[in-house]
Amino acid sequence: MTRLRGGAVAAAAVVVVTAVAGCNTDRTKGASGPERSGGGGAVMAAVDSLTVKGRAPKTGYSRARFGTAWADTDSNSCDTRDDILKRDLKSVKTTGGSCKVTYGLLEPDPYSGKEITYRRGASQVDIDHVVPLSDAWQKGAGYWDAAKRIALANDPLNLVAVDASTNRGKGDGDAATWLPPNGAYRCTYVATQVAVKKKYGLWVTDAEKAAMKKVLAGCPGQTLPSGGNPTKAPERFTAK
Repeated sequence: MTRLRGGAVAAAAVVVVTAVAGCNTDRTKGASGPERSGGGGAVMAAVDSLTVKGRAPKTGYSRARFGTAWADTDSNSCDTRDDILKRDLKSVKTTGGSCKVTYGLLEPDPYSGKEITYRRGASQVDIDHVVPLSDAWQKGAGYWDAAKRIALANDPLNLVAVDASTNRGKGDGDAATWLPPNGAYRCTYVATQVAVKKKYGLWVTDAEKAAMKKVLAGCPGQTLPSGGNPTKAPERFTAK
């Protein structure tokens, strides 16, 4: 699973939103980051709207099919990784201007619930694709043009700063095979996967849909994320 950075977002602290039924860690800041719309009914309706199919073959997948890592698709002169670090970390310090993040605190890490210190060059923080690129490839993205794949790889709606060690156990798992150990974040995590798959027209498997609905049934007030970047990257970006 690849960890990337999202589009432009103002430097801001992590916002922790208390939701119902134990689904309470949420990150909603940034003009091009996630927004929230609707209640639990909207999330369930979005799940039901997703096409259900089996996985396509992974044949042909590579990270390069989604463009160069850390592409500045929103043209704010900061790469995607630093955009997401500035959005999700507290007490951020930068060098060489306002882009390059050298220090920050992930309090808390949404996947593990731990407090993590980020230091550039010795980082314990990954930028995770909530919907992994390999999973996306097997559920529709293998048929897209490059501009759409690049957009998905750099969309802040699909990106979150997380504990590296926890994240690396995820692989390309979907909701049926991997959920964050931090139970308080699972509703937000699954709702984000639903939002990304709906936005980009990705499908789900039967098992994945059932797993999504099982998680979301425990948090009827969970909202559906929205926003992020356009679903087509600027023409200057290319992928193999």
